[in-house]
Amino acid sequence: MLGFTAMTDVSIKVATPSDAADTTALLEAVYPVLMQGAYDPVVLARGLPLMTRANPALLNSGSFYLATGLAAPEPVVAGCGGWTRERPGTGEVEAGLGHIRHFATHPDWTGRGIAKSLLDRCVVHAPAAGVRRLECYSSLNAEGFYAAFGFAAVRPMDVHMGTLLFPSILMTLDL
Repeated sequence: MLGFTAMTDVSIKVATPSDAADTTALLEAVYPVLMQGAYDPVVLARGLPLMTRANPALLNSGSFYLATGLAAPEPVVAGCGGWTRERPGTGEVEAGLGHIRHFATHPDWTGRGIAKSLLDRCVVHAPAAGVRRLECYSSLNAEGFYAAFGFAAVRPMDVHMGTLLFPSILMTLDL
């Protein structure tokens, strides 16, 4: 297991539907910046409006987390991420399988262990729900992050977003 990262300037909590606006603001600040060099501008322009909205199902899941930075004059949402038993896009549930979902760290808060700490929560809590393997539909720019924490690339894949096929990488981690 990865083990929780101690951070004195960050608080992590389970997200709720009342966190939708903060989550959307974070995703809008992060994804265009991080994905810019990894994707064709046309694909990114079509995908971003779909990816940068808070997902109500995640906010209701009890397994999606927000990291709040406490060192600023006012607390700010510095990161988000979580897991679900439901497969993204289909809602299908497979015994023993969980899915990493919607990870992001605000550019002003990178390098402080926020994403690692959020991922740690997933790895620690998912097995209590019977999850033995985590899948991740990694964006092209995030493959290195997930690989650094033990996820293995299985194959390239396209994530279906309406009529858009968004290039991604299927990655897995055995727990």
